[in-house]
Amino acid sequence: MTAAAEVTPEIVREHGLTEAEYARVLEIMGRAPNLLELGIFSVMWSEHCSYKSSKRWLKELPTKAPWVIHGPGENAGVIDIGEGLAAIFKMESHNHPSFIEPYQGAATGVGGILRDVFTMGARPVANLNALRFGSPDHPKTRHLLRGVVAGIGGYGNCVGVPTVGGEVNFHDSYNGNILVNAMTVGIAPADRIFTARASGIGNAVVYVGSKTGRDGIHGATMASAEFSEDAEEKRPTVQVGDPFTEKLLIEACLELMATDAIVAIQDMGAAGLTSSSFEMASSGGVGIALDLDRVPCRETGMTPYEMMLSESQERMLMVLAQGREAEAEAIFRKWELDFAVIGHLTDTGRMVLRFHGDTVGDLPIDPLAKASPEYDRPWVPTPPPASVEPPEAPGGLEDALRTLMGCPDIASRRWIWEQYDHTVMADTVQRPGGDAAVVRIHGSATGGRPGRGLAMTTDCTPRYCRAHPETGGAQAVAEAWRNLNAVGALPRAVTDNMNFGNPERPEVMGQFVGCIQGMKAACLALDFPVVSGNVSLYNETDGRAILPTPAIGAVGVIDDLARTASVALKRDGDILLLVGESRGHLGQSLYLREVLGQEAGPPPPVDLQAERRNGDFVRRTIAELGVDTCHDLSDGGLLVAVAEMAMAGGRGAALDRPAGIDPGSDKARLAAWAFGEDQARYLLAVPTDLAETVQQAAAAAEVPVTAIGRVTDAKLTVTDAFTISVDALADVHEGWLPGYMAR
Repeated sequence: MTAAAEVTPEIVREHGLTEAEYARVLEIMGRAPNLLELGIFSVMWSEHCSYKSSKRWLKELPTKAPWVIHGPGENAGVIDIGEGLAAIFKMESHNHPSFIEPYQGAATGVGGILRDVFTMGARPVANLNALRFGSPDHPKTRHLLRGVVAGIGGYGNCVGVPTVGGEVNFHDSYNGNILVNAMTVGIAPADRIFTARASGIGNAVVYVGSKTGRDGIHGATMASAEFSEDAEEKRPTVQVGDPFTEKLLIEACLELMATDAIVAIQDMGAAGLTSSSFEMASSGGVGIALDLDRVPCRETGMTPYEMMLSESQERMLMVLAQGREAEAEAIFRKWELDFAVIGHLTDTGRMVLRFHGDTVGDLPIDPLAKASPEYDRPWVPTPPPASVEPPEAPGGLEDALRTLMGCPDIASRRWIWEQYDHTVMADTVQRPGGDAAVVRIHGSATGGRPGRGLAMTTDCTPRYCRAHPETGGAQAVAEAWRNLNAVGALPRAVTDNMNFGNPERPEVMGQFVGCIQGMKAACLALDFPVVSGNVSLYNETDGRAILPTPAIGAVGVIDDLARTASVALKRDGDILLLVGESRGHLGQSLYLREVLGQEAGPPPPVDLQAERRNGDFVRRTIAELGVDTCHDLSDGGLLVAVAEMAMAGGRGAALDRPAGIDPGSDKARLAAWAFGEDQARYLLAVPTDLAETVQQAAAAAEVPVTAIGRVTDAKLTVTDAFTISVDALADVHEGWLPGYMAR
């Protein structure tokens, strides 16, 4: 075995282990590790792989429900969606790699999350993403935005999975540390779910997919540290993806999964061969012996250290039933993929690595995979923000509306999503730009009926989370719930991506704890369990953290695609009904920031009982009463929501100014009505002959519903306040992003 003397205190520090952690390594090993063994401890105990700062709090989240088949702990979450099918989904970050190399970082983020889903037996049916960039004025933002969008589109389009939804925010806190969170949803037979639980002593351990190279070595460790001025030097730790190989890998895996040859399967993601082998063995309570001479390599002279820590893409590790190796190899060779038996399962509970006839590594499995450090980091609660009294805006409602419709956080994302193929597979029912994407469950359309579908969304309002983490965490879950309800879907489960700064700073850890507490309360109140997720910490540069960003991905089920709603206004004369209470809350609103230049005040309160009551009501009106136009109210409030509905439908709207508010003398109150971001609200557009029925149903359900106007020709009007053409709003809304990228 390689001599232990080569491991020095400096090398230990370079591997990201603290003195206390290294002392624990010595205790576990009973001796000093060699360099390979140290590298394995380093990646397995990295923040990215072990969740050592977060798992104490992640245990607080609700993860169970009758429809949950697999919760956290597998490659992705699995829920029952009826008729013998399951939805499998997860969201994961590729933040640091995307800042260093935006195209490949984003592309391999998509590739990695696809593998998490199809490794469990699902055919991927949709991709989404949640992106955060720095200030548009920052010199790197345009370059990073262009590269990330091109990487997402380049990989997703080539692999043939539609990118159907997502969100994009800009804020200067992300100047030195952008966020790229990728989500994939797949569908599988509910009785054919594959896990990473290795079993069967003597069974073959098989490597399939692409060859191993030197790209991505120590990617997991890099993702577990904050940036400094040397970020560009970390470019070699970013993986390089090949979507065409990924497509072949999907088809080969699904073909083999149709047999009973696979005992266990795991994606080689973060920490590559190390994490996949250790996690499979630990999950099954077995040992593994690997012969590293058999690992397919694309570069000459690769060392065991490089093979075990490489994060080369498009690779999987399998355990096969005895005697099925030839059958499996034939399938993978047909798809022109590498296939190699590189080891077998043992009863030792240890990972034994051999190379050129020598034992180069011998480590106990469970202490690395299950007994990684767990920290209860010190934390302090975020002080509640002072209330704010917004000054009177210099202009009127029309000027404010124009400003908001063309601001970076509300302007149309068409420039982005038109670079994504959102219709490939021919099952996309609602494309990007609405409240939630809707994808038909393939093959469910029969007998002239449109079939069943899945709705999916990603949501978070980081400025709320910074001001009051608990409220912000609850609001992120509640907004995802609203977006699913707004298209007529029954919300079923959540995946999360917890993006925060350095957890060793008590104020950052306090943000994490607060967001978890808010998410927990919302998930419990809404029967919306968390079934998978990812934590990305140390998102800061030179000591400045990002806004706390607990991105929420969510999936819902639609049993009849004939009963769905979309944001577009559809008929002149429809009555506009506002669901929920409006108090005109402007703290932390985009109106306050974009029009008045303030980031201040508390976020809008989240009433989870009202969210549940109002959401259930809206979903029933779509399913039972045939309401086909709905939009949830979020950023920018009422007037922005109406404008978005008008632009989507090529129609206008005439809104009744609230009684008792004079547009000349009550500008502040009028602005609060127009742009307040009160929660638990939806806007419906219903035919005149249906409006009374909807209002009666609302009264019976004790849900506040107010008629606020009607659908008209192509103008947006507020009585006695202003009139603007919808085309003029669309020019502002559609023009900002293409204009910005063309500079």
